[in-house]
Amino acid sequence: MSQRRPPPRGPRTGERRPLSMARIDTVEALRAILPEPGPRTFAKVRPLLDSQALDFLAAAPFAVLTTSDAEGRPEASPKGDVPGFIRVESPTCVVVPERTGNNMAIGLRNIIATGHAGLLVLLPGTSETLRISGRASLDDDPELCAAMSLPAKPALLGIRIEVERAFFHCARSFLRAGLWKPETWPERRRVSFGKVFEEAGVIEAADSAKVDMGIDEAYSKRLWSNS
Repeated sequence: MSQRRPPPRGPRTGERRPLSMARIDTVEALRAILPEPGPRTFAKVRPLLDSQALDFLAAAPFAVLTTSDAEGRPEASPKGDVPGFIRVESPTCVVVPERTGNNMAIGLRNIIATGHAGLLVLLPGTSETLRISGRASLDDDPELCAAMSLPAKPALLGIRIEVERAFFHCARSFLRAGLWKPETWPERRRVSFGKVFEEAGVIEAADSAKVDMGIDEAYSKRLWSNS
């Protein structure tokens, strides 16, 4: 039986040569590779939150907020809080509290520009994920922000999403990754923002450790505020 040969390596660096690629730029070309799913797959996509989705949101402590700017450049921002932090106003409307962060407001500015956003909601130990997307707006109504206070800290504002599509994504990706299996996890890794700023040229190497100490202090003492 013949054996498949590995791609040829470059003559100098030893790296594999890039394989030739054909650009897929039509739906027809895409569907030649990924066939249309069956009708039941699309049946799960609904313009509202069903009973399981509502239960999922009531327990979920984490979501990724997805947006794009006016030119279509995408962004994804993590949103984490106590379980059930995403406020359900109705089966067709949810509100995500905005709390203290880095104040870059990239996703929030995108919502102002486009009026759309999405959520990928995660529940630890559950390999299915909940996807929500729709029209989005920002709301700083005092009563709304107070209703999303925790702990004794009102939300800075609310990200309201009017549900246009909601559905559960199957577990294949999480099962392939073994994401909820601690025995598959790599050694815990610390990201040094001091090193990030050093390599960006905005601080000296000698100040890197000081930056990391300041961030650790913010995590431990100012998790809910910048003051």
